[in-house]
Amino acid sequence: MGFFARFQLWLQRFMYGRNGPDQLSLVILIVYLVFYLVAQIFRWPILAIVSLALLGWCFFRMLSRNVTARGKENQAFLSFFRRLKSHSNQQKSFRQDKDHRYYKCPKCGNILRVPRGKGKIEIKCPVCKTEFIKKT
Repeated sequence: MGFFARFQLWLQRFMYGRNGPDQLSLVILIVYLVFYLVAQIFRWPILAIVSLALLGWCFFRMLSRNVTARGKENQAFLSFFRRLKSHSNQQKSFRQDKDHRYYKCPKCGNILRVPRGKGKIEIKCPVCKTEFIKKT
């Protein structure tokens, strides 16, 4: 058995029962790299210390045996990122819709879709029955 095979076996045994890398750890690692590069280019020691703290947090998460706590942290991060991504996709689809205009109800905040190119129209919210005038 060669050196690399023994090392791989040792690493597998060492990582057994540990969290390992996940999406949040990967994002933390990328932020660390960006901060570290900026700190090295501009010679900012405080940013270098922050980047090293991020690296320590990343390794702590990967080597932690408390898998449930790290899983909850990762799920919270993923749900936040999913909301951010869905909001971005929604805005993109609103911009690409050439036939409709989207307005937010001033009272309840519901998003309303009205036909484009009709001039000034009175819009009635189907949820709270508020009427308001907008130009399409």
